[in-house]
Amino acid sequence: MKIVGVNEELCTLCGACETTCSTFYFKEDNRLKSAIQVHETDQDPGNVISVCNQCGKCIEVCPVEAISRNKKGIVLINKKTCVGCFNCVGVCPTGTMFWHEELVIPFKCIACARCTKECPTEAIFMTDVD
Repeated sequence: MKIVGVNEELCTLCGACETTCSTFYFKEDNRLKSAIQVHETDQDPGNVISVCNQCGKCIEVCPVEAISRNKKGIVLINKKTCVGCFNCVGVCPTGTMFWHEELVIPFKCIACARCTKECPTEAIFMTDVD
């Protein structure tokens, strides 16, 4: 399966990935509506790139079975079925199931690769995992 991989040491906090994601999926440049989040910390390497690793823990807690894997192994949310309980946000071990106050359902990375094409330093990239 292909997922978005990260090399935080290469990240310059330019925000290109966040802008690309929010613009494509929500038709607005709003980093808080991006399924990839980048922020600075006081620890080494200094920058943190938060993006879903497609672990699937969220699938197990969805009371209406709105979350599932597609044929490629990517975890997807069915917007028509989701009831907005946000159980998935609370259980996500990587904190990469996101929510925004203007949205009634959570959102996450679906490994579309758009952000990886815009990263000027290749801090994010597509990678294969089992």
